[in-house]
Amino acid sequence: MKYKFNISSILAQLLLLLFVLIWLAPTFGLFISSFRDKDHLAISGWWTSLMTTEINEIHRTSGKNAQIKDKGYYIIKDNLFDNIKGKQILSFGVTSKNINEFIVGDTAVLKDKSLITVYENGDYEWKSENEFKKKKGRRIFITAISPPNFTLNNYREVLYKEGLGQAFLNTIAVALPSTLIPLIICSFFAYALTWMTFFGRDLLLATIIASLVVPLQMSLIPILTIYNDLGALFGLAAKSYPGIWMAHTGFGLASTTFLLWNFIKSLPNEMMEAAKVDGATHYDTFMKIVLPLSIPAFASIFILQFLWVWNDLLVGLVFLDKHPSEIILTAKLKELLGSRGENWEILTTGAFISMTVPLFIFFSLQRYFIRGLVAGSIKG
Repeated sequence: MKYKFNISSILAQLLLLLFVLIWLAPTFGLFISSFRDKDHLAISGWWTSLMTTEINEIHRTSGKNAQIKDKGYYIIKDNLFDNIKGKQILSFGVTSKNINEFIVGDTAVLKDKSLITVYENGDYEWKSENEFKKKKGRRIFITAISPPNFTLNNYREVLYKEGLGQAFLNTIAVALPSTLIPLIICSFFAYALTWMTFFGRDLLLATIIASLVVPLQMSLIPILTIYNDLGALFGLAAKSYPGIWMAHTGFGLASTTFLLWNFIKSLPNEMMEAAKVDGATHYDTFMKIVLPLSIPAFASIFILQFLWVWNDLLVGLVFLDKHPSEIILTAKLKELLGSRGENWEILTTGAFISMTVPLFIFFSLQRYFIRGLVAGSIKG
């Protein structure tokens, strides 16, 4: 059997693979960076995470409280790395002007005639004929090589110290109702627009389609004003979870209804007529026929709506306070970007945490996603 190689097909697949790798590289970089030590992350990229890195650091010796007296000398002994294994010192210095003045094992003579020796593993010995007076010790500048170092401290700091864990839970409390409420409402609405006959149905459908082009920013302030007026009338809080649920529901009604209508109208008309002949009501037809057949559409729309709500910042800032019990994940990341912009280990870890739930949702429902989107594009 002879095989024919299609050059254009191979090139297309290679090009697609290239695009996939380009899109995956930032995600993989965030994942690796979220586990890296902050000192390594500050001086090298994630692609060097498995390599030995040369670093310049400043350490301080122990102070006078650690000194002992031996053979007429006052001696301070300790380890610059707090016994962290793996680092190896290449050179050291006692002033910032020449940080590589001495190699490991050499003895440096300080201005007060005291002697300090630094060894490869970070051990040092500082001795003097006179008693040490400094409480904080002395700064030592080192150049060392450090093996790859991965840690979970970034996640502990972000989730507990920085409050990202509470913001994560707040975002789930916002995203799930804001996704399920419009999905439930629009499923009934789309069925009515497709299989029920009533006055003004076509005009209502045209209005829904036309509302898709209205920018969210134009309707945000009017909706907030109406909500505040209703809140004052019924004694509701100006900014609360029900408010943002209703806001996301309102903004998602048009697109969700249109996508569901496009799917439901592709279902066989004969099936609906047969159910009607058998005496099924519209509610029975929806629950027993339309709903089971529309699972792919519901799954794909659930993914789209959930991702939009999860990644939203504008609506969350308008309808919720920045209090720790209400602030959402994107708003918290925005705060960290402003206050901790130089702490890459904090930002990369926070960014990867924000991606975990959308990735889980997408991969859990991906088998329905494409099927639900393309369903309805072809009748029958």
